[in-house]
Amino acid sequence: MFHLKTLFISAAMAGLATVSSAGDAPFIQYGEAEGWIVFVDTEKKSCLIEKSDDLGHVVQMGLTKDRGVGYVGVFTTAETDIKRNDTQAILISLDGNLYAGEAKGMRGNITKGYTGGYVLSDDPQFVDDLARKHVMSVFPEKAYGFSVNLAGTYKAIEMARACNQEQLG
Repeated sequence: MFHLKTLFISAAMAGLATVSSAGDAPFIQYGEAEGWIVFVDTEKKSCLIEKSDDLGHVVQMGLTKDRGVGYVGVFTTAETDIKRNDTQAILISLDGNLYAGEAKGMRGNITKGYTGGYVLSDDPQFVDDLARKHVMSVFPEKAYGFSVNLAGTYKAIEMARACNQEQLG
């Protein structure tokens, strides 16, 4: 049975970018779990997970600065028509659980050459689905859909939760 939940975006996410090649960004590797790298953002005192593939795609998940909202970002080095700060409707399926919302486009940012976008959610079910489901299928309004393999997210999210607890202390 399908159920539809709503995601939302925020202009506050515009400062985020991919970590794996961010250069002088304030990120320190905390650990690895099943292909995901857990980073500490020393400025925000929070942790995030990131996974990249051989095709230049990067998936990133973490918390906003106030830790009240989670985010999922997907970036690519491929040529796209995504414009910075452009918002578009998006539908995300996590093994059949549907979430609708908007994504904010990002281009350049800290890491040159990447384009993509972020969605935010304060829905605990969305986070649980990201951790426990196997495939995230994304259907943007203005582009072709794509799928992301979520293998290993459960262990990576658990490691990021422990990392976030340590940053509070």
